[in-house]
Formats: sequence, structure tokens, C-alpha cells
Amino acid sequence: MARQPHGGGGGEHGGEGGDRRRGRGRDRERENRQERQDGDELKDKLVTINRVAKVVKGGRRFSFAALVVVGDQKGRVGWGAGKAREVPEAIRKATEQAKRTMIRVPMREGRTLHHDVIGEFGAGRVVLRSAPAGTGIIAGGPMRAIFETLGMGDVVAKCLGSTNPHNMIKATFAALTRSTSPRAVASRRGKKVSDLLGPRKDAAPAEAAAAEAPNV
Repeated sequence: MARQPHGGGGGEHGGEGGDRRRGRGRDRERENRQERQDGDELKDKLVTINRVAKVVKGGRRFSFAALVVVGDQKGRVGWGAGKAREVPEAIRKATEQAKRTMIRVPMREGRTLHHDVIGEFGAGRVVLRSAPAGTGIIAGGPMRAIFETLGMGDVVAKCLGSTNPHNMIKATFAALTRSTSPRAVASRRGKKVSDLLGPRKDAAPAEAAAAEAPNV
């Protein structure tokens, strides 16, 4: 008796499975291409790297924990943490996580914050203040790395709580997340930006002089 060929009825399913696999492959290629494009524009800074020891039966097993900040210097920034047996792998993991968790921060004139803001995380507490042009970045440690990768040129920052790098970075990101712009507040309240900020300083004296001038 002739044997029935196996897989005769699974042709359609096999074709569908192949299409799905090819679709996933195309999606992966697209994601890798996008990551390469983003990587060309992003700037990353290694904040800290820590050696961690785990006690096992045969002795101690060492690994490395890295903390990285990534930004495009145009208002977007993110942070990530990675752990691996080797330093380069830990940094790579932290960088990938930072790229996935980037946030956009509104800036005034592309150089400073719109308003002062306080951020807290655990025992960490930071105060970020807007600054006039020419002030520069007055911040230390991990906060300076965040502002440099963010592209913020004038800011004053102070850490009032824990100086642990993880707490400082998370508190700083909590503050940056709370930062907003007058345009966003105006749209949320259904008003114009001029209603919130009032008349400009240079326009106020001109209006007053025009009102005091005698009518001819």
C-alpha cells in the first residue's frame, strides 16, 4: 500500500507561518535600522559603574552594574541600568534601556527650564532652577550628565537628600517629568499664553506712554 505523503494538509499553515516569520524579520530589520539612526544622533554618558559580588558555593561571582544617561541634546533624555559579567555588556544593556525610556523636556529658548521644580525619589531630593543666559550648568555628579545630554545650557541644580547616583537620577527625572511649558498649561486651561504671562515687559512702558500722551 502506498504511503500518504506527510504534511500534505499543512501547506497552507506552513505558508502562513513562513509569512509570519518573514514579517517578524522585516520588523526586526526596521527596528534595528531605526536604532542605528537614533544612535547616530544620541549622546551617552556613563554615570557610574559598580562591581557586584555574589557568594556562591565555589566562592564569589563578580558582575558589573552600569548606570548610563542618553540624550539627543535637543530636549530628549533617558536613563538606564544594566548588569552583566563584563563591563561592555553592562554598558550596552544600560544604553538600550535608556533609549527605550527617553522623555521630552520643554525648555525656554532651548537653553533652560520654564520654572523651578522639585523632584523626589526615595531619600533623594533635588531642586532645579531656571537660570539667565550665560549661567551655564551649575550641577554636580549625575545631574550634570543629564543636563549635558539633554542639551540644557543654563540651569542651577542642588541635591538636598541622598547622594546615591540612582536616587539622584530618579529624583532628577521626576522633576523633569513635572516640568511644563506655558503653552501646555494654556491649552490645558483653554486660555491663551498671553492671558497667563500678561503683557510683555517691553510693551508695557510703550502702552503707558501712549496712554499718558495728550490727545491732539
